[in-house]
Amino acid sequence: MQPRAPKLLEDIRSAAEFVRVETQGLTLQEFQHNRVLRQAVERNFEIIGAAMRRLEKDDPATAARITDYRRIIAFRNVLIHGYDIIDPAIVWGAIEDDLAPLLADVHALLNSMV
Repeated sequence: MQPRAPKLLEDIRSAAEFVRVETQGLTLQEFQHNRVLRQAVERNFEIIGAAMRRLEKDDPATAARITDYRRIIAFRNVLIHGYDIIDPAIVWGAIEDDLAPLLADVHALLNSMV
Protein backbone atom coordinates (compact mmCIF):
# COMPACT_ATOMS: atom_id res chain seq x y z
CA MET A 1 0.00 0.00 0.00
CA GLN A 2 1.33 3.42 -0.95
CA PRO A 3 1.97 5.97 1.82
CA ARG A 4 -0.95 8.26 0.88
CA ALA A 5 -3.49 5.41 0.68
CA PRO A 6 -4.40 5.29 4.41
CA LYS A 7 -5.30 9.01 4.42
CA LEU A 8 -7.44 8.64 1.31
CA LEU A 9 -9.16 5.57 2.73
CA GLU A 10 -9.85 7.47 5.95
CA ASP A 11 -11.34 10.35 3.95
CA ILE A 12 -13.62 7.88 2.17
CA ARG A 13 -14.57 6.22 5.44
CA SER A 14 -15.31 9.51 7.16
CA ALA A 15 -17.51 10.83 4.35
CA ALA A 16 -19.35 7.52 3.99
CA GLU A 17 -19.96 7.33 7.75
CA PHE A 18 -21.37 10.86 7.67
CA VAL A 19 -23.84 9.86 4.96
CA ARG A 20 -24.76 6.67 6.83
CA VAL A 21 -25.34 8.41 10.16
CA GLU A 22 -27.21 11.42 8.79
CA THR A 23 -29.60 9.35 6.66
CA GLN A 24 -30.18 6.48 9.08
CA GLY A 25 -33.87 5.95 9.74
CA LEU A 26 -35.02 8.35 7.04
CA THR A 27 -37.27 7.62 4.09
CA LEU A 28 -36.73 8.70 0.51
CA GLN A 29 -39.53 11.23 0.93
CA GLU A 30 -37.87 12.77 4.00
CA PHE A 31 -34.57 12.89 2.15
CA GLN A 32 -36.20 14.52 -0.90
CA HIS A 33 -37.77 17.26 1.22
CA ASN A 34 -34.61 18.18 3.13
CA ARG A 35 -32.50 20.32 0.79
CA VAL A 36 -29.71 20.93 3.29
CA LEU A 37 -29.33 17.21 3.96
CA ARG A 38 -29.41 16.37 0.24
CA GLN A 39 -26.68 18.88 -0.45
CA ALA A 40 -24.57 17.61 2.47
CA VAL A 41 -24.96 14.03 1.29
CA GLU A 42 -24.11 14.93 -2.29
CA ARG A 43 -21.01 16.82 -1.10
CA ASN A 44 -19.84 13.81 0.89
CA PHE A 45 -20.36 11.56 -2.13
CA GLU A 46 -18.24 14.04 -4.09
CA ILE A 47 -15.51 13.72 -1.45
CA ILE A 48 -15.73 9.93 -1.63
CA GLY A 49 -15.37 10.02 -5.41
CA ALA A 50 -12.50 12.52 -5.36
CA ALA A 51 -10.59 10.51 -2.76
CA MET A 52 -11.27 7.35 -4.75
CA ARG A 53 -9.90 8.99 -7.91
CA ARG A 54 -6.74 9.99 -6.06
CA LEU A 55 -6.42 6.49 -4.63
CA GLU A 56 -6.79 5.02 -8.13
CA LYS A 57 -4.02 7.31 -9.37
CA ASP A 58 -1.65 6.83 -6.41
CA ASP A 59 -2.32 3.18 -5.57
CA PRO A 60 -4.32 1.35 -8.28
CA ALA A 61 -3.91 -2.02 -6.56
CA THR A 62 -5.60 -0.77 -3.41
CA ALA A 63 -8.34 1.02 -5.34
CA ALA A 64 -9.07 -2.18 -7.24
CA ARG A 65 -9.86 -3.90 -3.93
CA ILE A 66 -12.90 -1.63 -3.50
CA THR A 67 -16.07 -2.92 -5.13
CA ASP A 68 -17.15 -0.80 -8.11
CA TYR A 69 -14.52 1.86 -7.45
CA ARG A 70 -14.75 3.16 -11.02
CA ARG A 71 -18.51 3.55 -10.66
CA ILE A 72 -17.94 5.55 -7.48
CA ILE A 73 -15.64 7.92 -9.37
CA ALA A 74 -18.19 8.22 -12.19
CA PHE A 75 -20.95 9.02 -9.68
CA ARG A 76 -18.84 11.85 -8.28
CA ASN A 77 -18.41 13.25 -11.79
CA VAL A 78 -22.16 13.18 -12.38
CA LEU A 79 -22.81 14.94 -9.07
CA ILE A 80 -20.35 17.70 -9.88
CA HIS A 81 -20.98 18.21 -13.58
CA GLY A 82 -24.65 17.25 -13.71
CA TYR A 83 -25.80 19.03 -10.58
CA ASP A 84 -28.85 20.34 -12.42
CA ILE A 85 -30.13 16.90 -13.37
CA ILE A 86 -29.50 14.98 -10.16
CA ASP A 87 -32.49 12.94 -9.08
CA PRO A 88 -32.62 12.54 -5.29
CA ALA A 89 -33.91 8.98 -5.82
CA ILE A 90 -30.63 8.06 -7.52
CA VAL A 91 -28.63 9.46 -4.62
CA TRP A 92 -30.93 7.60 -2.24
CA GLY A 93 -30.29 4.40 -4.20
CA ALA A 94 -26.55 4.88 -3.69
CA ILE A 95 -27.16 5.31 0.03
CA GLU A 96 -29.29 2.17 0.28
CA ASP A 97 -27.37 -0.10 -2.10
CA ASP A 98 -23.77 1.03 -2.27
CA LEU A 99 -22.80 2.60 1.04
CA ALA A 100 -22.63 -0.57 3.15
CA PRO A 101 -20.40 -2.50 0.69
CA LEU A 102 -18.14 0.54 0.34
CA LEU A 103 -17.78 0.87 4.10
CA ALA A 104 -17.08 -2.85 4.44
CA ASP A 105 -14.32 -2.70 1.83
CA VAL A 106 -12.75 0.43 3.30
CA HIS A 107 -12.89 -0.89 6.88
CA ALA A 108 -11.23 -4.14 5.73
CA LEU A 109 -8.44 -2.23 4.00
CA LEU A 110 -7.89 0.06 6.98
CA ASN A 111 -7.88 -2.91 9.37
CA SER A 112 -5.33 -4.73 7.21
CA MET A 113 -2.90 -1.85 7.82
CA VAL A 114 -2.95 -2.25 11.60
